[in-house]
Amino acid sequence: MAHALAAGACDCCMPDLMKIGGVTGWLRAMGQAEAASVPVSSHLFVEASAHVLPVTPGAQYLEYLDLAGAVLSAPPRPVDGTLTAQGPGLGMEWDEAAVARYAY
Repeated sequence: MAHALAAGACDCCMPDLMKIGGVTGWLRAMGQAEAASVPVSSHLFVEASAHVLPVTPGAQYLEYLDLAGAVLSAPPRPVDGTLTAQGPGLGMEWDEAAVARYAY
């Protein structure tokens, strides 16, 4: 993130929450983006991104890819173009029967 911002390599940062170091890494990266006046959008892991993007300076878009919905008891769904974070923690509750169907 720091290298991309220093090189002026992006007009919008789109870090992957799982690869940037989780919530702590996201917050560090967002400080860098704010200092560089670069807007931020999420990339993947919508369940967690819905929690961190609202507290991100320069937040732009939440990328919505329903990758985990098949195994969640209540996957987050956009309503009128908006997705609201659910529940405590990351708001994810596994649908154990669905998980069992996909288990090897």
